[in-house]
Amino acid sequence: MSGLIGKKIGMTSVYSAEGKNIPCTVIEAGPCVVTQIKTVENDSYEAVQIAYDDKSEKHTSKSLLGHFKKAGVTPKRKLVEFKGMPEVNLGDCLTVEMFSEEDWVDVTGISKGKGFQGVVKRHGFGGVGGQTHGQHNRQRKPGSLGASSYPSRVFPGKRLPGQMGGETVKVLNLKVVKVIPENNLILVKGSVPGAKGSYLTIEK
Repeated sequence: MSGLIGKKIGMTSVYSAEGKNIPCTVIEAGPCVVTQIKTVENDSYEAVQIAYDDKSEKHTSKSLLGHFKKAGVTPKRKLVEFKGMPEVNLGDCLTVEMFSEEDWVDVTGISKGKGFQGVVKRHGFGGVGGQTHGQHNRQRKPGSLGASSYPSRVFPGKRLPGQMGGETVKVLNLKVVKVIPENNLILVKGSVPGAKGSYLTIEK
């Protein structure tokens, strides 16, 4: 499955041929360079490793410097492996031209971190009761957590308040609305995970 590494630029909207307003996410996809080709003989599986976004040599470890030097490319920030890529050679440059309008892609990214959140926001709980019957300051509480006598504990896996966001999220079947090769941009229909400037993986 071929793909690229990209960066989320932001959101916009375009008009379709029928005059419908389509919300789109703007992604800077590539250019990416091939830094390693993994084979069954050497690595026990087949994959192509590509890299994106330049990085200074000062902030790159010596082991990675040797890795990039072997591929004949400058140091990069983001490395991702793809399986099922077409025939490529070490050092090849992959651009947004591998995508075309009307293609369908899967986009993977790290969702925005929300910090410590309660059960209403984190799990969609309805809260306890309403505003009446003499109760106060517990509209967004989880309510009863378990049996009172046996087993006298809360079972593992119970949905409770906690850290929300900052997880790997994959959005499937997003339609490519527009490709702008001169600016390495791709517009996909709908939203993708992550904040502006975060890295994304776009799979065809």
